[in-house]
Amino acid sequence: FFPPGSSETGTSRSSVPRCKPGANCPSSHSGISRQLSPLSVTEDSSAPILELQSRGSSGVCGHRVERQNKSGDDGTQTNPENSSQENRIKARCLSCSSVVLKAVWGLLIILSVSSSWVGTTQIVKITYKNFYCPFFMTWFSTNWNIMFFPVYYSGHLATAQVKQSPMKKFRECSRIFGEDGLTLKLFLKRTAPFSILWTLTNYLYLLALKKLTATDVSALFCCNKAFVFLLSWIVLKDRFMGVRIVATIMAITGIVMMAYADNFHADSIIGVAFAVGSASTSALYKVMFKMFLGSANFGEAAHFVSTLGFFNLIFISFTPVILYFTKVEHWSSFAALPWGCLCGMAGMWLVFNILVNVGVVLTYPILISIGLLSVPGNAAVDLLKQEVIFNVVRLAATIIICIGFLLMLLPEEWDEITLRFINSLKEKKSEEHVDDITESSVHLRSRSRVNGAVSIPLA
Repeated sequence: FFPPGSSETGTSRSSVPRCKPGANCPSSHSGISRQLSPLSVTEDSSAPILELQSRGSSGVCGHRVERQNKSGDDGTQTNPENSSQENRIKARCLSCSSVVLKAVWGLLIILSVSSSWVGTTQIVKITYKNFYCPFFMTWFSTNWNIMFFPVYYSGHLATAQVKQSPMKKFRECSRIFGEDGLTLKLFLKRTAPFSILWTLTNYLYLLALKKLTATDVSALFCCNKAFVFLLSWIVLKDRFMGVRIVATIMAITGIVMMAYADNFHADSIIGVAFAVGSASTSALYKVMFKMFLGSANFGEAAHFVSTLGFFNLIFISFTPVILYFTKVEHWSSFAALPWGCLCGMAGMWLVFNILVNVGVVLTYPILISIGLLSVPGNAAVDLLKQEVIFNVVRLAATIIICIGFLLMLLPEEWDEITLRFINSLKEKKSEEHVDDITESSVHLRSRSRVNGAVSIPLA
């Protein structure tokens, strides 16, 4: 963007007429008055004046242009044109400051979201060294979602001017389930499918981390954007976009290349299947949320995620118990559990979910999506730990998937926005070219008059 007032300043400077020192410039006063019309230049002046001092070496005609506000019976009155210009300048300053503030918040949110997701993934890899119970880890971390709404309400008490009681705020945020709020029927009907998809997404993601590196899993999980587009196009009848079809093809190509990176080894194929399955269930969760619940504000999202945590604690707790007694996921004693790693993983997961929802309020949603691209962070950690060897195929697959992910972030009107931007650049260049020609012609005419030459136009 351009700083406020930069274009106006450039115009006023280029429009000052130049002539021979000491010569009469009959039209200079009126020309300057016309060009300074947004400043409301008048003849009767008692306000501060705008002076163009004459310089002998430069040949600029000296005139004193007075600027005044009309005076009334009770005192001076503000000129409407002058006040309107000041209002426009203030509005531009406010808009620019808002954009800058959102960009700064966006940068911080990107770093925070990416760091929390990378931290969660790496803590899972560390936990697997001594403890491998992926479903118990999924169930344990999902229970922490219950704290989402209390965290949101604490922020409401700290920032809101009008405080609301917890029950009143709870009922207000319950409107995401319908006008009647959260009933037992809606709790079971709306929460059950989303809770199952949430658990499957996280469980498959943790299974994939056992077979593949964190870099490969995070890259494959980015394919969920492509799956969201395909499901939205088929189910929700969203707008068809050619660039997103290209991005989907790139995502599928990256998946195949990632499986080929280890020469289609059994563990690699299974790990790729788990990661792609996690991306698919995540896409199905998002499309179903848009279909049945629509959009949600921060409070409604906090309420819904906490509701998922309650459903997980009440109805899914029997699953890790069954896995424990069937020796599928067994541990010697609760004291032997790595509580530090488990709490760290669950806490980072909760922070990630909070940051994603808070970021939509504070900054642009596209920046939150960029923060979800945690491939560079995981790749850096894996390289430091020497757990990954980037051959040509794996590196190419990762780059292709990341490019496809970024193409998915293009807005629906990206082609129109690009054309308008190109046209604005062309218009700006043409205006600058015309201003340069006008200034050079004025300068040549002043030099010809000084030298006594007469310019004869050619036919």
